[in-house]
Amino acid sequence: MSSSDKISTDGGQSLGSNPFASLNPTGLPSKPVAPIANPQSEVRNQKNRGRVDLKRTTAGRGGKTVTLVTGFVGIGLPEKESLAKKMRNACGCGGTVKDGDIEIQGDQREKIAAILTEAGFRPVFAGG
Repeated sequence: MSSSDKISTDGGQSLGSNPFASLNPTGLPSKPVAPIANPQSEVRNQKNRGRVDLKRTTAGRGGKTVTLVTGFVGIGLPEKESLAKKMRNACGCGGTVKDGDIEIQGDQREKIAAILTEAGFRPVFAGG
């Protein structure tokens, strides 16, 4: 490029047209709108859904540590599977639902206790 083709950057020239000049903010709210709370989830989280036991066990697993969540009362298989999925994602490990109990690989009791408390359960550390 020759010097005659270059655009001056000294600030003396106008940029031409403002691409944002046609935007009119009169129809927009002045403050951010607060999210609408879901009343069903709040009631569900506040309700005491019972005690569940968190156990760390290695028996019958070739020396591998597994966190076992037992003692669910009045909860169906689909909800257990969704809780297990939340736990697996939060802990970054594998897990499954077997015989009505949730098994998560590794010693993840603290993370699982936080998830269960958020879901309205009362986790109790039992054993090892």
